[in-house]
Amino acid sequence: MRQRTIGGTSVGAIGLGAMPLSVEGRPDEATALATLHAALDAGVTLIDTADSYHWHAAEVGHNERLVARALAERPAADRAAVLVATKGGRGRPGDGSWTVDGRPEHLRRACEGSLRRLGTEAVGLYQLHKPDPRVPWAESVGALRELVDAGKVRAAGVSNVDAQQILTAREILGPALVSVQNRFSPAVRTAEPELRLSERLGLAFLPWSPLGGLARSVLDDPADRAVTAGAFHRIAAAREVSPQQVGLAWLLALSPAMVPIPGARRSASIRDSAAAADLALDPSELADLSAPFDAGGV
Repeated sequence: MRQRTIGGTSVGAIGLGAMPLSVEGRPDEATALATLHAALDAGVTLIDTADSYHWHAAEVGHNERLVARALAERPAADRAAVLVATKGGRGRPGDGSWTVDGRPEHLRRACEGSLRRLGTEAVGLYQLHKPDPRVPWAESVGALRELVDAGKVRAAGVSNVDAQQILTAREILGPALVSVQNRFSPAVRTAEPELRLSERLGLAFLPWSPLGGLARSVLDDPADRAVTAGAFHRIAAAREVSPQQVGLAWLLALSPAMVPIPGARRSASIRDSAAAADLALDPSELADLSAPFDAGGV
């Protein structure tokens, strides 16, 4: 697979967002493990997880344990090639809601829990999941600085942030800050300023929910043929690939900082997504796909 860089680490250009394997609607454990192995077999070497990726209140770290189990079943060389990116700072009470906790003491405890579940002495990439409005941003980021200095985190990232929060994190973390993870997809492009800032600062940009807007074909409705959503499907049909592959290839073409992390619940899904790393779109196709997205056409 074509490679991208996160900090000083080379990873496959397409990663795996492992959250769907552990939250509501998750597959059985055998299917989940098969999906993780399919990702690794396809050349995926970035797996994104979090301590809050679970369903029920009593299973904090479900997704981290799943990832650790899959990696334990691989040869040592495979394990060494994988960058596991986990996150702390959110919680799930078990009623379907999400909470935020950016207190330094919580982040320190959360990181210790992630280390135990992942079975490692240092997290490859530890990300602050979301700013907590009750806690000064500099204090939350300062906890990541402490974890880096203590050798428990090799590199740090921030998620769901604006440009000023990225700049503040850079001031505190320096070169230890290597990534930004914000929502970005064909249908949701509001984080382009953060993408461009990441690019300028040499940070990787990991778009979450990168396939937003591509779930349903619009080709059967002539009135929708002109909208950008239709363009993804038309180009996919012409290329004989999935619209999801086209969407991921478009993201990769937007910036060398981009490392999409599509989710998957089945092996076939991640194999399809991984193939996008080698799909080269021509300039006219990119121009069509980069036109303003009309959500009404999805």
